[in-house]
Amino acid sequence: MAEVVYQLESRPVWRAMGRGFRKRCPRCGEGKLMAGYLTVASQCNACGLDLTPQRADDAPPYFTIFIVGHIVVPLMWAWERYYAPPAALQMAVWLPVIALLSLWLLPRVKGATVGLQWAMKMHDFGESRET
Repeated sequence: MAEVVYQLESRPVWRAMGRGFRKRCPRCGEGKLMAGYLTVASQCNACGLDLTPQRADDAPPYFTIFIVGHIVVPLMWAWERYYAPPAALQMAVWLPVIALLSLWLLPRVKGATVGLQWAMKMHDFGESRET
């Protein structure tokens, strides 16, 4: 009986996450990952990677809040410490900054999460489902 040898595809995690962060296919880096603001495409339009196994769920909002908090809180603290502006001015500045940064980061973090799932062969991103 002939032995079948499978060549395992190398899936570097950081490269896949970086491509996902740029909202590109984690495998080829060419096709669009997102079909809408937060809707993941069903497959890559360049390489045909099936993207339906992704299960980002609540991870992207959690990581987005974590990242935005770690960016904004030190800046708020430093601004308060060295300049002590009135509370109304701080709210007028920080609320839009938080909202815009969160809205900008959320689809990118979701893309990075999908890239991580693909690179780690999580869910059904294993060898058998890829085209």
